[in-house]
Amino acid sequence: MRTAALVVLCQFVHWFTYAAIPLFLPLILKDLQINFTQAGMLSAAGTLAYALGQIPAGYLADRYGPRRPFFFGLLGWSVLSVAFGLIHVFWLALLNQFAAGLFRALLFAPGLTLLASWFPPGRRATAMSLYMLGGFAGSVVLSLVGPFLASVYGWRAAFIFFAVLGIGAAFLYKIRAKEPPRPQPLPHFSLLGVLGLTRYPIMWLCSGLQFVRFSVFTAFNFWLPSLLVADRGFSVQAAGLVVAMSAAFMAPSITIGGYVSDRLRNPPLVIGGALTVLACTSTLLVALESIPLMLIVIMVNSVFVQFYFGPLFIVPLEVLGQRYAGTATGFANLFANLGAVIAAYSLGVVKDRAGTFTWGFIGISAVCLVGVALAVVLARMRRRALASPAE
Repeated sequence: MRTAALVVLCQFVHWFTYAAIPLFLPLILKDLQINFTQAGMLSAAGTLAYALGQIPAGYLADRYGPRRPFFFGLLGWSVLSVAFGLIHVFWLALLNQFAAGLFRALLFAPGLTLLASWFPPGRRATAMSLYMLGGFAGSVVLSLVGPFLASVYGWRAAFIFFAVLGIGAAFLYKIRAKEPPRPQPLPHFSLLGVLGLTRYPIMWLCSGLQFVRFSVFTAFNFWLPSLLVADRGFSVQAAGLVVAMSAAFMAPSITIGGYVSDRLRNPPLVIGGALTVLACTSTLLVALESIPLMLIVIMVNSVFVQFYFGPLFIVPLEVLGQRYAGTATGFANLFANLGAVIAAYSLGVVKDRAGTFTWGFIGISAVCLVGVALAVVLARMRRRALASPAE
């Protein structure tokens, strides 16, 4: 279990730099002299590269084991984060984020696979949620400490400091982490075998839901600080406190969602229920004028925005088994991040064109309703698939 704890620790430290970009975005906008559309392009560039790297990262985890890809992913991301703190030109920042996204792709599927492999099958949705629990715990710490460090030393020095912590965590992981226990040698994988995943309809359905999941999460996670500062007049420090509150509610909810799914043995119910709540909160977030009511909506939204993370990732493993765990995770997360690219860029464009984030978040509500419909279909498809498993 030491390796599982190290994976969570690395995710905790990695989130310092990942979450620092949206938190410091109002400062980055002024420093690089860019608009909201260009800020959206920064997120979209990193997310696009991250999306393109999902299937290769999952394939590497299944073919060679997840330990080494995870190490190189954290190290590469952290080194490029140091470089981002030194860049003063927008196009260089764009290239940096694209390259960093490729390395970050090596963190997700290998890390999730490595963490889940140390738990029995009946607890894997809960185990997968621990991966994101580490990240959001890091976000809480960052949101409390980051604005203070940025106000004293500047956002660049604070960002580089967090990146250096990531480099240290990567080498600690390399020294102490182990490959998961395996009852048999690693199977031989071919790319044709990977492409065979596309013949399972449930993979496409889960990928559609992943598209919805990360579109909603990115809209909320990346643009919330800017919405608070630009549309509601918050200071960066006050926005940081709200983001810390949001992350504090989000962190335990991921594990609770995985636990509820494991106990009910009904992931689609958890997925559809969470998306129903998010369809309401996404509109209320920009419709309410009262700041106290808006903060309540942010709290509710934070509870459910990743509540169904573990349940959604566990469904393909239920049907396909552990053999393609990394590749199936990468395949689904490719579509998740394509959704994130669109959400990150389009909400920036909407803000520049309309002068407000309102219509962007109303659009996110519509996306959630599509997800509810997909969850209903998933429930039926999953029942049939488990009745006659693929392999």
